[in-house]
Amino acid sequence: MPKKTNKFDRKKKKHRELKDYKQIIKSRVIEREKFFDLKSILIFLSIIGPGIITANVDNDAGGIATFSIVGGHFGYSMLWALIPITISLIVVQEMCARMGVVTGKGLSDLIRENFGIRVTFFIMIGLLVANITVTIAEFAGIAAATEVFGISKYIAVPICAILVMSIIIRFNYKKVEKVFLFLAFFYLAYIVSGFMAHPDWGEVAKQTVIPTFQFSSYYLVVLIALIGTNITPWMQFYLQSSIVEKGIKPSEYKYSKWDVILGCIMTDVISFFVIVAVATTIFKAGYNVESAADAARALAPLAGKYASSLFAFGLFNAAFFGACILPLSTSFFVCEGFGWEAGVNKNFKEAKTFYSIIIFVLVLSAGLILLPKVPLLKIMLISQVINGVLLPFVLISILFLINNKRIMGEYTNSKTYNIIAATTCVIIMILTILMVLTTIFPNMFQFLD
Repeated sequence: MPKKTNKFDRKKKKHRELKDYKQIIKSRVIEREKFFDLKSILIFLSIIGPGIITANVDNDAGGIATFSIVGGHFGYSMLWALIPITISLIVVQEMCARMGVVTGKGLSDLIRENFGIRVTFFIMIGLLVANITVTIAEFAGIAAATEVFGISKYIAVPICAILVMSIIIRFNYKKVEKVFLFLAFFYLAYIVSGFMAHPDWGEVAKQTVIPTFQFSSYYLVVLIALIGTNITPWMQFYLQSSIVEKGIKPSEYKYSKWDVILGCIMTDVISFFVIVAVATTIFKAGYNVESAADAARALAPLAGKYASSLFAFGLFNAAFFGACILPLSTSFFVCEGFGWEAGVNKNFKEAKTFYSIIIFVLVLSAGLILLPKVPLLKIMLISQVINGVLLPFVLISILFLINNKRIMGEYTNSKTYNIIAATTCVIIMILTILMVLTTIFPNMFQFLD
């Protein structure tokens, strides 16, 4: 009799577990269906912004220049790298978005609270110098793009600096975000340029999904630069700060996550079309390009003046977008790191230091571009080295923070996600170290030639 009862109980328990499992599956299906209903779509549209803006600004003047060199020197052969780059970007950005939503604090805040003021000071000073040099490069991009249209940098750069200052100081976060999303929309110019170049789509598809590798020093250096330009320290700080500024709640996290994923995919789709446009025309014609402005000029006789103008307009938009975000990002992480008032929603009197840093970065960066014989290449190399040195520290900090249950509660990484995130971060760190070494010692891979 007891044996029969035990057997019956086991069957009953098994049946109950199966029923519970079916209920869980059903609830997940319902949750997914709800995500696509009208109410969920409206919530998503209200949440969208930080992920798309942060990822797209990564395609700044320096990024467009790198993609132009990739397409101009190696054709379609590096397109395959954009797939792992996109996955890596999603993994890193998602962790920062999650921390911002759950803690309601910026990355600088969390680093200061958990690693101390000394570590914070080291990271903040490095980021400040790196971001100023990158902002200088953005204004150089504005100057180069407008000169393609015959406008002097002495007119374009001051006007753009004043316009950026006005947008950030006069508007609240909602209005600033709308301006940034509007600017992100104009990256479509590169997609149009890519189609206007009339590429061999069969060859493009093949090179995108089948990795190819060239054993040459320059190929390796450019490949490392392609990866390095897509994941930078300032992006993680800006994304988390903008999520906090927007006030996204944990209950809205799934929408914020999709904002990040969509943004990361968008940014590398743009990268893809920049490379395709340049590879189809300039690479096949055998022209040599060393900058995005060179690519824009060279496109005119090869793909027509409209393709050239669209490319130059895309460069201007990317540089102007970067000139908006970099000073804002700089001020966010410095003020958060040292506990000062920060935020676009605050007025000048409430956050004097926050706005003063933005004005300082803008005036210094724009002013240097107007000086004759500015060593722009050296400045960009310095920023690349500083960003490369800082990125491992930032990634390690993110991994420690995201796995701290005291901070994240139930939102820590799962074991599987930790393996993916840790592997991604290790690969990025190795490649970043190689990027720093190749910047300092440009001939270190000559043995491959």
